[in-house]
Amino acid sequence: MEMLMIEEVRNGTAVQEFILEGFPAAEHLGVLLFLVHLLAYLASLMGNMLIITITCQDQRLQTPMYFFLSSFSFVECCFITTVIPQLLAILLSGRQRISFVACFTQAFVFLFLGATVFFLLAVLSLDRYLAICKPLHYPTIMSPRMCFFLVAVCLVLGFLFMVIPVVMLSQSFYCGPNVIPHFFCDFGPLANLSCSETRSIEMLFFNLALIVLFTTLLIAIFAYSNIVVTIVRLPSAKERQKAFSTCSSHLIVLSLMFGSCVFIYVKPKQSSRLDTNREAALVNTVVTPLLNPVIYTLRNKQVHQALRDALSRVILHR
Repeated sequence: MEMLMIEEVRNGTAVQEFILEGFPAAEHLGVLLFLVHLLAYLASLMGNMLIITITCQDQRLQTPMYFFLSSFSFVECCFITTVIPQLLAILLSGRQRISFVACFTQAFVFLFLGATVFFLLAVLSLDRYLAICKPLHYPTIMSPRMCFFLVAVCLVLGFLFMVIPVVMLSQSFYCGPNVIPHFFCDFGPLANLSCSETRSIEMLFFNLALIVLFTTLLIAIFAYSNIVVTIVRLPSAKERQKAFSTCSSHLIVLSLMFGSCVFIYVKPKQSSRLDTNREAALVNTVVTPLLNPVIYTLRNKQVHQALRDALSRVILHR
């Protein structure tokens, strides 16, 4: 028995698979919740793909802002696809088994794309700040090369911030139990199931999550506070109302995303409040991806015109 334990430690894990519990308290509503989340998932995909398609096809939308928005939409599509199909399977057929490697891969991809989304939100905020507060310098600063560079930096930073704690946690010893009280493999539940001492890894993750969230939040606050000051100085009341409407919509999305992520990740003890984390995670994986296409672009008159033109071309070709 002792030799077996030594061999298991050498191999890194005794647990070969995990079981995703989902929402056992809502099992009687499985079909209804499945339909609701399926519709939300499809609507999110369609909205984000529509933004990407219309940005690529319409010359008027090939600007830095829409380049960042289409990049944001692409990452959002990948982000929700990492976890929502798993959630739909759980809602339809109950608990789901997932292999050890697949579980940690899902955790890494989810956290990597999630961090990238926040960095892109910061870039979007800075883009709006430069466009509104520094309009004369905006075309020079936001050149095509700079736009590609900023998106690449967001992806690289998202990867670097999340790869180390996830890899370190995957090397810890798992001897059972293997039931994850969540609908996907997240860092907190996985750390809670480890039989090893994971406090140092949790603190590393806590500090990295803190840096990601609060750095991007400070950038957003800086950008939008300066935008508000600039808007207040606008001579036309109509222009002020339009600008404030756009900013307030963006700030609602920022509040939802930052609020739910701070609640889930920014606490040193990752095992605390795991049950409520499931509900908070739904905000990031279902609610905000559904709202983002509507708030960021589909309410925009330029996008409306581009959609009307695209629809007219389709009708004429028929």
